[in-house]
Amino acid sequence: MAQIPNLDNSPLNLTALREQSQKDLLNIVKSIRGKKCLVIDPKLAGTLSLILQTSVLKEYGAELRILSADPLQTECPKVVYLVRSQPNYMKFVANQIKSDEPKGLQREYFLYFVPRRTVACEKILEEEKVHQKLTIGEYPLYLVPLDEDVLSFELDYSLQECLIEGDTSSVWHVAKAIHKLEFAFGVIPNIRAKGVASSKAAELLNNMQLEDPVNMDNMGMPEIDTLILLDREVDMVTPMCSQLTYEGLLDEMLEIHNGTVEVDSSIMGAQQDGKKVKVPLNSSDKLYKEIRDLNLHVVVQVVRQKATSIQQDYAEVKSTNTQSVSELKDFVKRLHSLPEIARHVNLAQHLQSFAAKPSFHARVEIEQIILEVENYETCFEYIEDIIQKQEPIETVLRLLVLFSLTNAGLPKKNFDYLRREILHSYGFEHMSLLYNLEKAGLVKRQESRSNWLGISRALQLIVDIKDPEKPDDISYIFSGYAPLSIRLVQHAVRSGWRSIEELLKLLPGPHLDLKRGVSSISSSSELLTGSVGQQSTDRVGHRSLVLVVFIGGVTSAEIAALRFLSAQEGMGYDFLVATTKVITGNTLLRPIIASSKEGMI
Repeated sequence: MAQIPNLDNSPLNLTALREQSQKDLLNIVKSIRGKKCLVIDPKLAGTLSLILQTSVLKEYGAELRILSADPLQTECPKVVYLVRSQPNYMKFVANQIKSDEPKGLQREYFLYFVPRRTVACEKILEEEKVHQKLTIGEYPLYLVPLDEDVLSFELDYSLQECLIEGDTSSVWHVAKAIHKLEFAFGVIPNIRAKGVASSKAAELLNNMQLEDPVNMDNMGMPEIDTLILLDREVDMVTPMCSQLTYEGLLDEMLEIHNGTVEVDSSIMGAQQDGKKVKVPLNSSDKLYKEIRDLNLHVVVQVVRQKATSIQQDYAEVKSTNTQSVSELKDFVKRLHSLPEIARHVNLAQHLQSFAAKPSFHARVEIEQIILEVENYETCFEYIEDIIQKQEPIETVLRLLVLFSLTNAGLPKKNFDYLRREILHSYGFEHMSLLYNLEKAGLVKRQESRSNWLGISRALQLIVDIKDPEKPDDISYIFSGYAPLSIRLVQHAVRSGWRSIEELLKLLPGPHLDLKRGVSSISSSSELLTGSVGQQSTDRVGHRSLVLVVFIGGVTSAEIAALRFLSAQEGMGYDFLVATTKVITGNTLLRPIIASSKEGMI
């Protein structure tokens, strides 16, 4: 199965979007004639695998290399750098060009910034005295389809940049990407934003439309009815919880990168121990599409049932000769699904080996107690215990952040004590990490009463699950906790922000509710004080499409919750998710941990 996801069932024509990205890249490669070495930054290499097969680039005379600090090893007379606009990559490029000089190599150098050139990066090239040797261009890759209903801005560090470093360049990137979507699919008439970055992105999007208007004359009705922008900061509780859906657990335990997980071949039933295999995970795999958003124990039942059914059919075919040709044909067709079934039997079995451990159950149970703001001492002692056991720092911090957020911080005595314990157990190099978590408001001293319980009750975040196998609410995603972010989306699509105006004031950042007149968009933007009408009937015969944008990342569990909502009877909306990155609590915290260690922040 191809790693590149099949986009045929997307609610928007994402295939055209991907084809444009392919075309732009191939135009760059074709414009540089002859043999050339295409040097790609490591993260971008994974991103490009979602757009086209690398063999296509080789057909145009491109030799592929991954950018590193080492001198470039190639005999090609032309070197083409394709890198994201990050300062550290500029140093690598400069060092490689300078290392060619003593060897007397006469080469042509090209540098294409992804998605756009920046003054800071060009300044580094000038300081390194290589700017004049480069022909500079841009590869405007702002959005990449991860699946038929998920787009990525590929901005791994946006949360850290916005929350801690005060760098909001990723917000401009998000607005630019959405504006590019509007050129393809029409101006989005309704915008709702919550959070500092999201409100800024909404304003930037409006300004872009004024400066570079989309011509709506030949486009008909906009294909996207509503845009909902949410800051991750508005709901930092959800990513700190352990995900319990199949896809969520795969990401938590194996980490999904560019639509694949890398596992030991022995897990997948192969004999070669130690060898790694990449397993693609997207909607092209029909079974994965069916089970990805289910709880793990339900997934195990589904794959077992499918395997047993084929086994019974096989036994029947073997024992009798009464099947018609069409029945045999159907059986052979079902046999084609065996590799998919085997793949997910192996993966689910591997996940179960983790999820069945008492320590995993204890962790999920303590998360539920924290979410319900019950038994403070029990939660405090659990966190104290895992610090003393020196469990992975991400595990400790996720619970500590969850504990702090739901209690509006920790009393000074407890706060100071846990900080000391972390420094003793994990080393004093984590001092700046604790400072940055406090600066971001993630772990702090208690200065006021917590409003978490009020928010939780008003939005019905804690729900008793009647039948986990036949859920009737998004709270099944976390076995009784409905993600705050998705409850906000539910309100936003039903009636705008007006119905929860007072509650929104308790959450971080401002909120906006904008109505953009399609006919007069270039000259005016009207602030709505009330709710927008029935979008679900705006386009006759169509379900309305809502684009939900997460600035700072979204979890697989939240995407699963939106898919669940969309599938409910009477729901007149399809959801398309766009995110700076698909995250887990670990991958959200890891850049903050790493950069704090390096003293970058």
